[in-house]
Amino acid sequence: MPVRKLLLLVWNVPTRIRIQRARQLFVTLLLIIASQAMAQVLPREAKSLLDDGRASLQRGDFAAATRYLEQARRIAPESAEIVRPLVLSYLQSGALDAAISTGRSALALAPKDADLHHWLGLAYFKSNDLPNGKSELRQAADLAPNNADIHFDLALILLSANDNASASKELETTIKLDPANALAHTLLGRAYLNTNRTTPAIEHFRIALRMDPSVPLGHYNLGFAYSSVGRTQDAVVEYEKELTHSANNANVQYQLARCLLELGRTADAVSHLEMATKLDPQNGDAYYALGKALAQRGENNSAVTALRHAAELKPADPSPHYLLARLLEKSGDKDAAQREWQHFTELKKASPATEGMATGRSQ
Repeated sequence: MPVRKLLLLVWNVPTRIRIQRARQLFVTLLLIIASQAMAQVLPREAKSLLDDGRASLQRGDFAAATRYLEQARRIAPESAEIVRPLVLSYLQSGALDAAISTGRSALALAPKDADLHHWLGLAYFKSNDLPNGKSELRQAADLAPNNADIHFDLALILLSANDNASASKELETTIKLDPANALAHTLLGRAYLNTNRTTPAIEHFRIALRMDPSVPLGHYNLGFAYSSVGRTQDAVVEYEKELTHSANNANVQYQLARCLLELGRTADAVSHLEMATKLDPQNGDAYYALGKALAQRGENNSAVTALRHAAELKPADPSPHYLLARLLEKSGDKDAAQREWQHFTELKKASPATEGMATGRSQ
């Protein structure tokens, strides 16, 4: 599974986690405000709206928080006491442009506010502006080096940018500060796996699963790590566990099927590959694997159909044409087979070999 997709899942799966994180941010906000003298005395109506906005933030009703805080700001536009929670409410409700513009305005008045840099960095990240997101979160980490959430969120951006080495350092810091963060262990394992540090990756996946057996894609990642070191049966066990709560994830279905094929369990593999192609009709690799599995079972017509889909979805891949040529030769369709051999030869010349001697894949 691509790292970006994994990170989006981390952002969007447990609503309860997002609300908990919002509450943690809210508590931090209250502590900072309580430690500072009020810059101005708020009008009574603005103070009442601010209190309502804070209460809405605390219970996770971000839309209501935004409404209350916007009204309060109209009454007292220069109040930092109002602007700070407003930035957070914009961020949590998904109003990213507003979070960015309001965050910039707030930081012009308070450039050393670690939370504002943190929230602005998250708004940039969720807007796919990785450079600005990274810059803001690095400033936040410098200002609040013991804040585990800042290091964790900076790691998300670094992973999105494929900077696995830097992400590993941030996640290691996160775990030192917050050892019970199962997601941090999962992502650290992923960063290690991406830099060929498979043994520590497996250990962190195991730690995450001991902490939280339902951690997002925990069993999937452990299965992927096992598969990468040839522990195919162990990988199957983990992928099957993942299916109990990720049955609609095409990548889990596909990776499980690949391992089943390696173990010679072709019928089971076909079932999961059919599900993978149903869940993700654009997955050319799944169609290729399905065609290969069907051919092994002697279902040549169905195999040809699947392989043609694979060739359409991945037009630069020579592998489907190789298997198509062989199957069409067996069926006696010499002209069609010759066309596939020609496609294979042309594509093979245009692409470097990767695995298999003949096709660029293991056959």
